[in-house]
Amino acid sequence: MRRKIFIYLLLIFVIGGAFGCHGAKASSEFTVPESFDESKEYNITFWAKNDSNPVQKNIFKQTVERFESYYPNIHVTIQNYSDYTKIYNDVIKNISTNTTPNVSITYPDFVATYLEGNNVVVALDDLMNNEKYGFGGSEIKYDSIKREDLVDKFLDELIINDKYYAIPFVRSSEATYINKTEVEALGFSVPDIVTWDFIWEVSKKAKEVHPEKTFIPMIYKSTDNMFIQLAKQRDIDYSTSSGDILLFNDKTKVLLRELVTYGLNNYFDTFKRVSYPGNFFNAGNCIFAIDSTAGATWIGSDAPLIEIHENDVKQFETVVRSVPQTDSASPKMISQGPSICIFNKDDKGEVLASWLFAQFLLNDETQVAFSKTEGYVPVTKTALSSSAYLDYLSRSGEDNDEYYYVKIDASKLVMDNIDNTFITPVFNGSSLVRSAAGELIESTLQQAKSKTYDDSDEWYDELYKNIKILYKLDELGDTNLNDLGPIPNISKTLLITLGVVWLGIGGYFLYAFLKKKRHDRN
Repeated sequence: MRRKIFIYLLLIFVIGGAFGCHGAKASSEFTVPESFDESKEYNITFWAKNDSNPVQKNIFKQTVERFESYYPNIHVTIQNYSDYTKIYNDVIKNISTNTTPNVSITYPDFVATYLEGNNVVVALDDLMNNEKYGFGGSEIKYDSIKREDLVDKFLDELIINDKYYAIPFVRSSEATYINKTEVEALGFSVPDIVTWDFIWEVSKKAKEVHPEKTFIPMIYKSTDNMFIQLAKQRDIDYSTSSGDILLFNDKTKVLLRELVTYGLNNYFDTFKRVSYPGNFFNAGNCIFAIDSTAGATWIGSDAPLIEIHENDVKQFETVVRSVPQTDSASPKMISQGPSICIFNKDDKGEVLASWLFAQFLLNDETQVAFSKTEGYVPVTKTALSSSAYLDYLSRSGEDNDEYYYVKIDASKLVMDNIDNTFITPVFNGSSLVRSAAGELIESTLQQAKSKTYDDSDEWYDELYKNIKILYKLDELGDTNLNDLGPIPNISKTLLITLGVVWLGIGGYFLYAFLKKKRHDRN
């Protein structure tokens, strides 16, 4: 009998273990230690993003060396990535094995997904406000920035569930790179703020002059951003911070129908369908190339990082404007650019060491140096107003490398439009919603070009259904991600069965105990 009981108990523990092992090990919530032990050696890892740019790699390397001169007991190992998505995927894989990096370049959408783990990412509020080790802390060995030194809008983009889970590193936006020479040859002047009506008017004229298929007036790099910005400009519902997915609506159908018309007239195309817009632009086969300001070093006749053969490059004047607007009196453009998050560890001192390094990445020298590599801008007021950065901006056009005028104009564009930028709501799955938004344009355009499109509401309803399935949006919940609904019946049955088994075991041992006591008395 005892052997049978042992077997039953073993089965129960195995079942319980199977359910208990699902997901990553829970970490305790981080609390800031009273002091930092400088006698202890800490080895931390930093997952950095660069565009296979040796200058950016060297900036990170020099930043680590300067940081370690202040804190010789903290040793930082850099792992360089050339793709944000690769960082995200590697973090997701490492969460389950508790082998995440200490510090990582990130985006808010990424962090929202990481937060589905148990205390995986550190909430930074207490660290930021700590008198000793927070912004401007009294015990920090280097000259730490103060809270008020950060551009408020950039920092507040990183509030998730009412807490700061990252700090901004550098910022960028999207820009319209314009072949001014060709626009003027077509009889137009480039306005200070480009509208969608202007884009389509010029594109129509351009196709009359250049009917060849290889000439595409406008190419958009990110259709995700194309949809998001058009939706914002037209007051089309997109999503909410609680996870409501709203973009599959009638206003979206109106927008897509318009884009189909322009697409079938070959006024525009997308990066996914043709190629990188900068290559078409530099060859004179595109008038409007819409891409990130961080891509400015690849765009224009004299760009330092041109990827096509020099014999294919056409000479023309490039000007930089904001993304096309629906209402020029109320411009709206997306805010983007990498941020920094910190991952939780069992050793609180290790987390504090990570924070000291992450905070060091906001020093003026690093901020200015990294921003000068591409069309980024620093995220601190001290760096933005520093003599080094102002001198850099003032030397536009001195050469086509460090002072390439298109790159500097792109940075100025971001600086001039900080108050006009916005971000989309962040929640677990918001990155999938972004991808679905871009796919609405891609799929509609693709099917229109391949003659499998019709203009009916039924066709669009089917498109919506297929894209929801493709990106598993229904699994995120139709309304609120935090409302998970009732427990499934099979789960209820399992829980009840387990409860009955445990009660049965408890009852048996109580019966056996009482029987033994009665036997002992007799």
